[in-house]
Amino acid sequence: MTGDASKNTASAVDSIYRAESRRVLATLIRLLGDFDLAEEALHEAFRAALESWPKDGLPDNPRAWLVSTGRFKAIDAIRRRARFDPLDDHIEHVESLEAAAPDSDPESVADDRLRLIFTCCHPALAADARIALTLREVCGLTTEEIARAFLTSAPTLAQRIVRAKAKIRDARIPYEVPAREALPERLDAVLRVIYLVYNEGYSASSGASVTRHDLSGEAIRLGRLLVDLLPEPEAMGLLALMLLQESRRAARTSADGDLILLEQQDRSLWNREYIVEGVALVERALATRRFGPYTLQAAIAGVHAEASSAAATDWNEIVGLYDALAQLDRSPVIALNRAVAIAMRDGPAAGLALIDGILARGELSDYHLAHSARAELCRRLGRRDDARGAYERALALARQEPERRFLERRLREL
Repeated sequence: MTGDASKNTASAVDSIYRAESRRVLATLIRLLGDFDLAEEALHEAFRAALESWPKDGLPDNPRAWLVSTGRFKAIDAIRRRARFDPLDDHIEHVESLEAAAPDSDPESVADDRLRLIFTCCHPALAADARIALTLREVCGLTTEEIARAFLTSAPTLAQRIVRAKAKIRDARIPYEVPAREALPERLDAVLRVIYLVYNEGYSASSGASVTRHDLSGEAIRLGRLLVDLLPEPEAMGLLALMLLQESRRAARTSADGDLILLEQQDRSLWNREYIVEGVALVERALATRRFGPYTLQAAIAGVHAEASSAAATDWNEIVGLYDALAQLDRSPVIALNRAVAIAMRDGPAAGLALIDGILARGELSDYHLAHSARAELCRRLGRRDDARGAYERALALARQEPERRFLERRLREL
């Protein structure tokens, strides 16, 4: 194979790794029954692909090739260990793996990640461990990204993941979607996992881009699978929320990758199909009268989505929805968003008083968006020195490059 062809194949392997590695890993975990063994098999399979595909060409079904190769690599590894540690359980493990042929049913393979999410969210695991493990193993977020979401250190988060894996192995937690009667108790953790994945995709915690489409697209796919499996109001509400937020993706950044605020966005770029689907899901969820925070947040996003312009937004309805949401979720982030909505309805001074109260209580002191919102309201009130100080504090905390450029631009304007 020529040098150019070899480079093209290597590039294809890299693209397939980004697109398929987590799906391949989920299927390997189902087939092998062990996280660490599956991760080792995944890397061995891609290493084999880099050696084989440049000579033989890409297979018709790369994912199936990788699953099959990874499974055989794992069996070979266990056999090698058995030579040095000839215990019966090694032999039994090999025999069970050889007997369990990979499932070629596309729907079964597609659902492997959903099965894995429910495994990672088993009630036997601590709540924070469920989410951390799922974000790492199912969705491929780095330990550092998850640590930022948890506001904890990367080493602490890594230990949490290791302990969760050991618990699944030692307790023999099954790799399966629970029976329907057991699903509701597991639903809250699963919803939170999916939403954290979506948030990292919708507004990346760091880096050169505002968004990470791979993560938000994956979260929406998982949300659709969950609604098909369990059409509970909050599952529908979460899917609606993700769709309505995702509908604005094309309008959120300029051609140069700079951030565009909601009120300045070109609404003709919004995805109307996502908006129609999201609003319909909100209405279905609200009609049950068993909705929760995700549905209310989706309803707020729906009010924005259906407004023909920023000026036409019904801020009174949005504040009412935030009032209801605050009764269900006492999160300071919800309180911050409610304060911004009140500022839009009643004026910047009213919103600023609420934000100052949140910060005075020591809440969100390290949250850059709280300081950015405060700076914006101070700017609108003509309090330039206060605005400058708040923008500088937000800039010191922001890790995403487009957000940093936006804050720097605001400081220059002052």
